[in-house]
Amino acid sequence: MLEFRDALREAMSEEMRRDQRVYLLGEEVAQYNGAYKVSRGMLDEFGARRIIDTPISESGFAGMAIGSAMLGLRPIVEFMSWSFSLVAADPILNNAAKMLYMSGGQFGCPIVFRGNDGAGGQLGSTHSWCVEGLFSNVPGLKMAIPSDPHDAKGLLKTAIRDDDPVFFLESERMLGMKGPVPEAEYLIPFGQAVLRRRGTDCTIATWGRPVHFAMEAAEGLAREGISCEVIDLRTIRPMDIETVVRSVKATGTCVVVDQSWSFGSPGSELAAQIHARCFDDLDNHVVRVHTADVPTPYAASLEAEYLPNARRICEAVRAATYNA
Repeated sequence: MLEFRDALREAMSEEMRRDQRVYLLGEEVAQYNGAYKVSRGMLDEFGARRIIDTPISESGFAGMAIGSAMLGLRPIVEFMSWSFSLVAADPILNNAAKMLYMSGGQFGCPIVFRGNDGAGGQLGSTHSWCVEGLFSNVPGLKMAIPSDPHDAKGLLKTAIRDDDPVFFLESERMLGMKGPVPEAEYLIPFGQAVLRRRGTDCTIATWGRPVHFAMEAAEGLAREGISCEVIDLRTIRPMDIETVVRSVKATGTCVVVDQSWSFGSPGSELAAQIHARCFDDLDNHVVRVHTADVPTPYAASLEAEYLPNARRICEAVRAATYNA
């Protein structure tokens, strides 16, 4: 059993031992062992040339890492929070995601941007950004959002080996979560969802931290006689729509759970694709559960209500399956 943060560290360390081109940089990743202790001990093993503390200048160190990726290195950039990535939006979206296209294939950008995404527990509105709705809109990048330690390690190893830029979104609230992680090496392919729970009455499709809200809701609904199938997409760029479609064709109803705001979100894209692919199989329209359409509140009680929690998911499933 490993904590989520330890699974991330194992993935990075194993890939750095395997490939001398891989290095880690970001604020406090070296001397302080990482703001959330994800990189604990890595400076001792790999030294200051490969575990690099940076100034508080996300645009500067993101741009530097992109330049090094163009010249053959494979950097891992840690954003202490994805909220801070907003000041680096130009290099990570205009350069990293477009470099292969803009250079006519001359320069790739094998780089991983990783860090904490979404409401982290009373961090306030400006430190609680859920950025997948913003960044997944841009072609040329991949986006992985793990929900447990097993997937955190397997997806991160895949991300580090990928030749395209990968946005790897973690949750501060899950860093201490423990789960089984195999000792043998494994990688999880992008675009391959996993079935977390079988069911017959409703498909719940989600990813990241909301997977746990969905599982909690499914357990409660089972006591009411409603059987929910829970699918964890794992990545939303690429998105495994085929697995979701197969499930929806069998259950006839679907709830999409996404911790992004609803307008222009990955959840709205998924719902649109389900409607297009499963129109004749649906007994009701796809119901979506998102964070409330307001800035993230600071108060713990309000933050919990703002998120797509189990109670709200249960209400959505009841609405989707009513008279279905």
